[in-house]
Amino acid sequence: MGRLFGTDGVRGVANADLTAELALGLSVAAAHVLMEGSGRSPVDPGWRSGDGREGTFAGHRPVAVVGRDPRASGEFLEAAVVAGLASAGVDVLRVGVLPTPAVAYLTASLDADLGVMLSASHNPMPDNGIKFFARGGHKLADELEDRIERTYRAHASGEPWERPTGAGVGRVKDYDEGFDKYVAHLVGVLPNRLDGLKVVIDAAHGAAAGVSPEAFRRAGADVVTIGADPDGLNINDNCGSTHISGLRAAVLEHGADLGVAHDGDADRCLAVDAAGVEVDGDQILTVLALGMHEAGTLRKDTVVATVMSNLGFKLAMERAGLSLVQTAVGDRYVLENMKANGYALGGEQSGHVIVLDHATTGDGTLTGLMLAARVAATGRPLAELAAAMERLPQVLINVPDVDKSRVATSSELSTAVADAERELGATGRVLLRPSGTEPLVRVMVEAADIEQARTVAGRLADAVKSALG
Repeated sequence: MGRLFGTDGVRGVANADLTAELALGLSVAAAHVLMEGSGRSPVDPGWRSGDGREGTFAGHRPVAVVGRDPRASGEFLEAAVVAGLASAGVDVLRVGVLPTPAVAYLTASLDADLGVMLSASHNPMPDNGIKFFARGGHKLADELEDRIERTYRAHASGEPWERPTGAGVGRVKDYDEGFDKYVAHLVGVLPNRLDGLKVVIDAAHGAAAGVSPEAFRRAGADVVTIGADPDGLNINDNCGSTHISGLRAAVLEHGADLGVAHDGDADRCLAVDAAGVEVDGDQILTVLALGMHEAGTLRKDTVVATVMSNLGFKLAMERAGLSLVQTAVGDRYVLENMKANGYALGGEQSGHVIVLDHATTGDGTLTGLMLAARVAATGRPLAELAAAMERLPQVLINVPDVDKSRVATSSELSTAVADAERELGATGRVLLRPSGTEPLVRVMVEAADIEQARTVAGRLADAVKSALG
């Protein structure tokens, strides 16, 4: 059996791979592991008697914040998670449908001991997932995830839980203040207002359908919304950051200054300019990095990105006299590097952008607000700001239905990659990467010429199918 945790929590088809039983068991395991060695115990009702929490509980037990995106399956999975936590002696604040970064923020601001988000992000509606946050709203390190998984598997094999009874069981309450508390935080950290800007928001019929438009309006923008009517079944359905064409059409139709698109849990943001041209995560990072450098808030004049970033981004940073640190793919690895080295800005080409002074994870609404704030502050259109980075031709092909575990060990693939790298020389690069959240291998090729990039990428995709199919 493979590792349950991928690069962003546990994901799978809801009620098939990700069952209520699994969600309940993982929640109990997380409660036990995250309390170990902390002086706090989910089965000791007197561990923190009388410390009190703003608007929450009396402070006698650990507290968890639980949120979800609007997927229909999130309803029963939320019930399972809440039941698991309460049965382990954890008090639960149920915040309802809110973005992943909102759950992280509330975990920190309410001084909760852990947070849980139910979402499969940009994945299609039948999927769902569980993400855990430690105290302070931080994603878990691999070692903590491994401990949770070992604890869960030990219980599944027959090892009994230590269970509280009577007054020791956790209590559950809805925390309706979470929406306003999070929106106020977003608007409060902006360097300037957005008055005079017209912005189209595509919320992907997801977790940001209420939050993002409200935050932009409170910041002064004239807001047009699409993809903001979730019904539990339409999340990410031909909308949001994975289907940018609807946003492009809406921006042109309404004569907007820019548009922003979120994914299902709103931890990412892509944009389009007034002409409907896409502005990807690398370009957004460029705009924010230059603005933060100018304001003196880009610590160590360094940006953190992943190996998937376009070569044009690296060149833009060099021209600006800024340093670039690259990590493995996954915003968690970007965040780990930022925290370890004291950097303020990082992200991914896919639109996960982390502004560490204001968020502990990628925050799509915050990213969109800060991008719009830069447009408002400079009086320059987004197209002009994004032109500070020239995107080199890059082709990405997803190869499904292959054994992604053998990417690093296949001699046939190694030979194919070496041949491609010789052909591209110094003007391009190749990257083969197994997806951390989906059953496929990603083939990325950059080259000075788009046709060469397509040819090489197609040849490598065929090689992946041949070697790993």
